[in-house]
Amino acid sequence: MKRSHLIDIPHSINDAEFIRRVAFHEAGHAAAIYIRNKQKQLPPIFFQIYINHAYQWRKDAYNIYEYEKGYLTQIEDGRLIHTLPSSVAKAVADLSPKQEYEYEIAFEADIVNLLAGPLSEANYLALKNNKPINPNLVNLDLLYYYGGSSDLETINDYIDCLELTSTQRQAKLRALFLKALSFIKDLENWCAISTLAEYIISSKKNIIAYEDITSVLAIL
Repeated sequence: MKRSHLIDIPHSINDAEFIRRVAFHEAGHAAAIYIRNKQKQLPPIFFQIYINHAYQWRKDAYNIYEYEKGYLTQIEDGRLIHTLPSSVAKAVADLSPKQEYEYEIAFEADIVNLLAGPLSEANYLALKNNKPINPNLVNLDLLYYYGGSSDLETINDYIDCLELTSTQRQAKLRALFLKALSFIKDLENWCAISTLAEYIISSKKNIIAYEDITSVLAIL
């Protein structure tokens, strides 16, 4: 959950607006990790948000705007599967049916939580333009334009572990995309994401600690 570049950033975008986009992106990740994992009765995970306020723009030969000083934001930890196996089938081969089920739920939860970041940024912009987000307005491929480059790369690493056919892979990604979309479109969840985003913006901290994140989300 690391943001290092965004494709085709309009020249007219200002720092304040871009910071809002980034805040909603990270709040989407954080809210999904904290709220959705709890809804799925998954173990609580320690995580925190790092924000690099000293970024500078650089445009490369492919018209991609990047940050001169490394990442702009990233969430440290926050994933249930700390080390991806070469094959999920092999990883669960010696587990009990209950343990296998729990592993698969955790595996999918990490993917949904990764998707929740760029989807939250996309939803923020859609609501700003009075165009309710839906799968026709934003699909998986378009998340690259909402700071989702690193997220999608990690998601593909996860999906590779499932050893699916091309058709199965697309079906799995579509199903998980819709789960993430359903999460952020829930009014209570969106309220939590929005509240946390505003906190991230107003705090101006370089590190948003786990205790700060959970204290904001716990009161909602």
